[in-house]
Amino acid sequence: MLIDKFRADGKIALITGGTRGIGLGIARALAEAGATIIVSARKEAGSVEALSKEGHTVEFRPVDMMDPDAPKALIDGIVADHGRLDILVNNAGVAISRPMEEFDDDSYDRLMTVNLTSVFRACRAALPHMKSQGGGVILNIGSISAIVSNVPQPQAAYNASKAAVHQLTKSLASDHATDNIRVNAIAPGYIVTDMTAGGLEDPVMAPVWRQMTPMDRAGDVDEIATAALYFCTDASSYCTGSVLVIDGGYTTR
Repeated sequence: MLIDKFRADGKIALITGGTRGIGLGIARALAEAGATIIVSARKEAGSVEALSKEGHTVEFRPVDMMDPDAPKALIDGIVADHGRLDILVNNAGVAISRPMEEFDDDSYDRLMTVNLTSVFRACRAALPHMKSQGGGVILNIGSISAIVSNVPQPQAAYNASKAAVHQLTKSLASDHATDNIRVNAIAPGYIVTDMTAGGLEDPVMAPVWRQMTPMDRAGDVDEIATAALYFCTDASSYCTGSVLVIDGGYTTR
């Protein structure tokens, strides 16, 4: 049956930044599809207990993506313990909105390291394992900020980091298609999470965001998670190098 293509039974899946928000939603979707889930973040935040109580197989691994050795150690450890890594979801990220002339080097380095460099390092660590096992799936969480310049907040550095993630996705997809490794990305718009809570409640930003969004609302985590399930399963078996925009129409204006 076609619906079976959305199953992930027996798959080992890592979701970075998977203890809250979009990452947790993706972890839940893949768990419901039958995958064994590993979530990583600096803090556990109760997500493993919540998913376990729902009957899912899930574990937490503490990781600081600012550590240059962390992505490889994380992925090598998962393969050592589970024998393989079938799905890698690079979701960990930070958002810093600040005028360029006030953007100090420490903030820039933190943003780029978490949003881009750690994604590069995780992909680099996962690819040899996926090649040796005959294939795998990588899903990167980009942003509409890679496509448009959001207003009214100034966030040039963040936009640049996500644009690089989109291009990294396309390049890896091209390079590794013959290895049976599919690489795609999702570009969310404004989604209700802890990260966007301040902006969605801000009296200046929130009205602009709604005005710029034809559907006149922020998205829900599940509206990203279901798309992630598509990309991470055989439902998208002929799809690689794609960036799916999920933004309520924001980028149409």
